[in-house]
Amino acid sequence: MKQQPIKTASLGIQHVLAMYAGAVIVPLIIGKSLNFTNEQLAYLVSLDILTSGIATLLQVWQNRFFGIGLPIVLGCTFTAVGPIMKIGEQYGLSSIYGSILVSGIIVVLIAKYFGKLIRFFPPVVTGSVVTIIGTTLIPVAMNNVAGGPGSPDFGAVSNIALAFGTLLFIIVLYRFFKGFIRAISILLGLIAGTVAAAFMGKVDFSSVNDASWFHMVTPLHFAAPSFDLMPIITMTLVAIVSLVESSGVYFALADITGRKLSEEDLVKGYRAEGLASVIGALFNSFPYTTYSQNVGLVQFSGVKDKSVIYFMGGMLVFLGFLPKIGAITTVIPTAVLGGAMVAMFGMVIASGIKMLSKVDFSSQENLLIIACSVGVGLGVTTVPNLFDALPESIKILANSGIVAGSLTAIFLNIVFNVIKPVKQMKQQPEQSLKVS
Repeated sequence: MKQQPIKTASLGIQHVLAMYAGAVIVPLIIGKSLNFTNEQLAYLVSLDILTSGIATLLQVWQNRFFGIGLPIVLGCTFTAVGPIMKIGEQYGLSSIYGSILVSGIIVVLIAKYFGKLIRFFPPVVTGSVVTIIGTTLIPVAMNNVAGGPGSPDFGAVSNIALAFGTLLFIIVLYRFFKGFIRAISILLGLIAGTVAAAFMGKVDFSSVNDASWFHMVTPLHFAAPSFDLMPIITMTLVAIVSLVESSGVYFALADITGRKLSEEDLVKGYRAEGLASVIGALFNSFPYTTYSQNVGLVQFSGVKDKSVIYFMGGMLVFLGFLPKIGAITTVIPTAVLGGAMVAMFGMVIASGIKMLSKVDFSSQENLLIIACSVGVGLGVTTVPNLFDALPESIKILANSGIVAGSLTAIFLNIVFNVIKPVKQMKQQPEQSLKVS
């Protein structure tokens, strides 16, 4: 379905707002840990937004070599935050970019082999993974509903009222309107919530006032890459973790858009993520992965046209050169974002449940796969210090609820559905003899 220009722009802005908070929080956390000045932080945030746009365009643009061609949005992976801070502390800034660069190249090289794992992703696995993605994101939404972790007014009645008022406004729009208004209900909810917050004195425009109007982006602005073995191994593990997370998003969007993914589609999607990380390193930014919140937005709005994501990616690149305009989106209060996130992340869970509806629930094995994978994923998310005693290299894999749950689903599916039980293998020749 082709969108009119104004509609396409509105829907694209909605996608920008859905991912913007997550995209800017990563460079802010990393930049502050590396003792960046406010001017350097502002540059780093704008740089991250620009490279997020480039990464998104690489993924949406499907060609012979890269790009999965789904309405996917990419941003800096949260999985990389801890490892990047550790590398910066022990090896320095240049080693961060060297390890991101090499890990991106490795992803491009192994994509062909990683794509062969598609046969290990039947509906019982993909449905479980997408459900895990949604359930592990809900705590993020609820923390934002309360005002954001560490905020002085965390849990204040005003924050709760703003969040659920925003959510109620979105639900009302969705209930009583159709077509375009329903499609941009999240955007309208964010605007209405921000206006209400302004009357309550909860909107801070200082970030807009302090930002410059224009800056030129230059490669290797902060440091040229250097190469150390342990940081490279660490960031390669982070990249593989991101591929596992992205696989769930690919299958979720394929299900929403009614498209069947082939092995080659997955390979091109993985290559695009590897290229995005290489570009991130060259521009002194970060590794990139798919953003689950935008999956919920596609499901919620019902708009699957890639032109919206093309516009959105172009807009991110544009904002990367105009820090002051980009800073306008940062005035949306955390509680307002939280209210919208409840709907979007809930839609991700709903997508996972929809995918699981194709599973044979009469099979106790399938029930156990779902039970254990969702249980592990949610458990690791709710008890984040569970694996603190493990070595750092293993913690990278184990500390992510999405990854821990996904690997559990894949492993159990191999055990129960891929490797045929010995008894079943013995019975098959006997049955064939009886039939003959």
